[in-house]
Amino acid sequence: MSVHFRTFEIKIRQTMLQLTQEIKGTAFVYVVNEQTSLNNQTPDYVSEAFKTFQTAETKEDFFKIGNQFYFFVKENIDLEKMRVAGFNIRQKLDKKATDITIIGSGETTLALAEGLALSNYQFLKYFKDADDREYTLENIFMLGDISAEEINRINNVIKAVFWARDMVNEPNSFLTANQLAKEIQEIGDEAHFHVEVFRKSEIEALKMGGLLAVNKGSIQPPTFTVMEYKPSNPINDKPIVLVGKGVVYDTGGLSLKPTPNSMDLMKSDMGGAAMMAGTVYAAALNKLNVHIIGLIPATDNRPGGDAYAPGDIVSMMDGTTVEVLNTDAEGRMILADAISYATKYTPELIINSATLTGAALVAVGTRAACLMSNASNNVTNDILNAGEKVYERMVQLPLWDDYKEQLKSTCADLKNIGGSTAGTITAGKFLEHFAKAPFVHIDIAGPAFTTATENYKGNGGTGTGIRALHEFFVNYKK
Repeated sequence: MSVHFRTFEIKIRQTMLQLTQEIKGTAFVYVVNEQTSLNNQTPDYVSEAFKTFQTAETKEDFFKIGNQFYFFVKENIDLEKMRVAGFNIRQKLDKKATDITIIGSGETTLALAEGLALSNYQFLKYFKDADDREYTLENIFMLGDISAEEINRINNVIKAVFWARDMVNEPNSFLTANQLAKEIQEIGDEAHFHVEVFRKSEIEALKMGGLLAVNKGSIQPPTFTVMEYKPSNPINDKPIVLVGKGVVYDTGGLSLKPTPNSMDLMKSDMGGAAMMAGTVYAAALNKLNVHIIGLIPATDNRPGGDAYAPGDIVSMMDGTTVEVLNTDAEGRMILADAISYATKYTPELIINSATLTGAALVAVGTRAACLMSNASNNVTNDILNAGEKVYERMVQLPLWDDYKEQLKSTCADLKNIGGSTAGTITAGKFLEHFAKAPFVHIDIAGPAFTTATENYKGNGGTGTGIRALHEFFVNYKK
């Protein structure tokens, strides 16, 4: 019997923000405050609608005449409300519109444009009627007091977010560990940062027992991808190391997950890898003055072959022995080896990201990530504040030493789960054991993937965390 597989081409349309000196296109957005006025060339029907809107209680409005759309948005210092207004515009706009002009100035107008651009993302690769479904918006023209530098920065960050969303949305039938490494190599070539991929034999030579143990049940080999972005004169003498969980599919292994609302969503379990590779990508595209290393351990977690089992004891890269009590606590096993590897760089900071625990979703839902840190208050607060600014919020949980008591094993140095309470914290505490530098752990289990459209975050992979870490690096000080 012959089997025929369809081949698919990745087709990415990124809407670009760009400056203009004149109104263009067939759709127009006016950001309105008390001082806003229109020029003499504005049609009378637009001027009348504008005057009515300016004095009304309404926050957003639009009307359509022929094939032209006119949108009015009251300026709001709450940047998130402006981003969501951008999403609302995308919902009302003709999906085949190609150009739109936004008339306004400053960060409020930029936030609206950002929300609109992020809302234009679609993952249509596997639809037969993709051309009919596709948004064709290509240009968001910005008419107002906004710098070209700000426009370029946002375009590059959005590009990185779209890449991360694509990675999270790709099924494991395409995105194996090897394919993820290949995708990272491609963005490295484009943005001019160095990428090195370690294969199974090299991972074995490094004695990465955690990564190798998780991979034992799979027929696909693991990879360990190392990225380095280093500008000519970085502000930091020692690099900041980003570590991201690259479990490209998680069945739970022998501790098998149920399917509905669990295993069926587990193509998203490499959201931490997408976040960290996307962060390096954005930093390189925007030529930030920070030396960054990115480490991505990658494998799927399967129950096949010689799969690792509850009761096994695994020797990790740093020599720590771990009693495995649940094979579905696999993310921390592969991350621990990557965090140990980070020691070779003598980093000034390690930031880890992962869709690590269901407990994080229970604790804060999809509205926030959970952050744990033993870094300085300044560093921790800077990350939290960056998340607040871009509305990728994080709730700080403690990393008190008391929690390590829950990880004590009767037959090894550690066990890989900490019991039924404080699951997010004990997972972070497990990872902290392997960090020999100030350490921040971000559990993105909640916001990394949506099962229904959530404003400009979309449906599916959100690319969460990239905008927050980019904001952190833009303002980073030693």
